[in-house]
Amino acid sequence: MKKKISYLLASIVTLLVLGFLGFFIWSQQTYEPSEKLYTLVDKKDIKHKEDWIIFNPKQNNQVGIVLYPGAKVEPEAYSYYGKQLAEEGYLVAIPNVNFNFALFDSNKAQEVMDSYSSVNKWIVGGHSLGGVAASKFAHSHPKEVVGLFFLGSYPDEASNFSNTNLPILSIYGEKDGLSTKDKIQDTQQLLSKNATMHEIKGGNHAQFGVYGPQKGDMKASIPVKKQQDEMAQTTLTWIKENKY
Repeated sequence: MKKKISYLLASIVTLLVLGFLGFFIWSQQTYEPSEKLYTLVDKKDIKHKEDWIIFNPKQNNQVGIVLYPGAKVEPEAYSYYGKQLAEEGYLVAIPNVNFNFALFDSNKAQEVMDSYSSVNKWIVGGHSLGGVAASKFAHSHPKEVVGLFFLGSYPDEASNFSNTNLPILSIYGEKDGLSTKDKIQDTQQLLSKNATMHEIKGGNHAQFGVYGPQKGDMKASIPVKKQQDEMAQTTLTWIKENKY
């Protein structure tokens, strides 16, 4: 009997180890920035500090932005968007996350905040599953977060903002095959009373970053630069409207 139990336990441990190794190998097969990114932003402008990419504004208006990357997407893929926000005076940090899944590292924003104590106000957001992680952080840190934005993303049921006035921006793509328009609409009741919705006509899921096509997505009918520029301008307008 003891031998059977020992064999069963050993089998379970082996399966768990193999399962973890399989997941780890899969999680490292990431979406890397495409060459197109480096025609939009110079590599030397992409600064790596601590455990995140940082874009420092020339004149900081004391507002910081933490952008959680999508699942298995390299943080650098959001550099063009981050640089555009920084050029308007906002500190932007795009963190590396455990196993390349922001949901495993949803408190990463706290590390950034602790490193830049001089920043007075913080906005958090994210792309795809990164947006889910950002919403989890915002929901559990209502005093630290003054704004939340989604890029082809939406909160989960546990992060319900419907009874709050937190400024929220949801930017979604007409041709997003992953965070579809139906999913955006179905979860809109979880957003706050102060939510702004913006659809990018012709935009898809992958072009919220600059890393090429993504499995399950639809083909965009606009260039990636056009989608990125619209994202940045919409975000900046929203921030300024909320007087950050």
